[in-house]
Amino acid sequence: MAENPPLDITGPHHYRNSATMLQAADPAWQGAAQAGLIGIRVDTPDANNRLVDPDSGHEFVNMCSCAYLGLNHHPRIIQGAVDALQEAQATWLVVATTRIRHRLLARLEEELGELFGAHVLPGASCTALTAGILPLIASGHLSDGKPRVMVFDRFCHFCMSYVKPICADESLVLTCGHNDLDELEDICRRYPRVTYVADGAYSMGGAAALDGLRELQDRYGLFLYIDDSHSLSILGDRGQGFVRSRLEMNELTVIVSSLGKGFGTGGGIAMLGSRALFEFLHRNAGPVGWSQNMSLPLVGASLASAALHRSGELAGLQRQLRENIEHFDRCYPTAFAGNGLPVRRITVGEPQAAVKLSEEMYRRGFYCSAVFFPIVPKGEAGLRIMLRSDLSREKLDEFIGHIRELTED
Repeated sequence: MAENPPLDITGPHHYRNSATMLQAADPAWQGAAQAGLIGIRVDTPDANNRLVDPDSGHEFVNMCSCAYLGLNHHPRIIQGAVDALQEAQATWLVVATTRIRHRLLARLEEELGELFGAHVLPGASCTALTAGILPLIASGHLSDGKPRVMVFDRFCHFCMSYVKPICADESLVLTCGHNDLDELEDICRRYPRVTYVADGAYSMGGAAALDGLRELQDRYGLFLYIDDSHSLSILGDRGQGFVRSRLEMNELTVIVSSLGKGFGTGGGIAMLGSRALFEFLHRNAGPVGWSQNMSLPLVGASLASAALHRSGELAGLQRQLRENIEHFDRCYPTAFAGNGLPVRRITVGEPQAAVKLSEEMYRRGFYCSAVFFPIVPKGEAGLRIMLRSDLSREKLDEFIGHIRELTED
């Protein structure tokens, strides 16, 4: 049997190409701004996430909110933030959590660990967690101390791809086709230590090929780093999310999730397979332990959300979301219909057409994100829609009616 080739730990240089990206993308952003679709100021939402522009008085429904269960305006969660602020009499300690952390934050670590069945490391955001953790995986410090080939899914979120150049200082960095398990397995055959970096539920729709990834982990010792922000709270009997509810935690898996979407609060968490990994990352994962961690009002809101997740109310909200997703898919099927996740894309082709459609939908009372390269591949611009449990069937049908009128010949 041939020996594995030696791993070039310097890896290829992954230079950022901002000039090319901006040349392709910024005209569309400018077009959206000229159409009045960027930087809209609003008042506090009500049920249905109905917003009001105080300058023009224009009312509209927010169809691009990631608050999939409506918990961002839940009274108990808001009260949790108020209670923590009153109890702590401070917004935060403003000191590195490596040195000192408030007992409310330590309590949150314990409660989320019990809720999700993992050792939970909180951070200011998923971006901060990813920036701190991925380079340590690349260098091998979260496994056997030897560098790991870092394989990024082509569609993985920008916050992970953003760290490619840093990982390339530690090890070889590759990009594979989206959910291309054959390509990933070929890399696993060629190199003894491989990490796969991907989303669980993708922000532009779809999900990771999790069954195949579990098989590759069992067969080759594949390390999995998965951002599952868009499914936390909406799936699993305790809101564990798409990945955690289907995958047992182990020391070759890190799951990061935002608490600012379905969970309804803010900040991010990393689910880890051991306390040893928690302690190591707490000391060494850079921005994870810096002085601006989760603010104490967010910690309080998160404790309240954790309590809601342990109650029967979670299942009811998940059911309402599921019914809205199923209804939308029946009435207006798209490429991701039937996957049980809340992100849908309405593809129109060119950026100008996407901005025009978004502008007209806003005029009719629905704000929808126009998405274009590099958010989606060239030629696949359109609207991104987030379905929610707190969106009434009446409003959902009204939205579908307008989309049909504007997109169907």
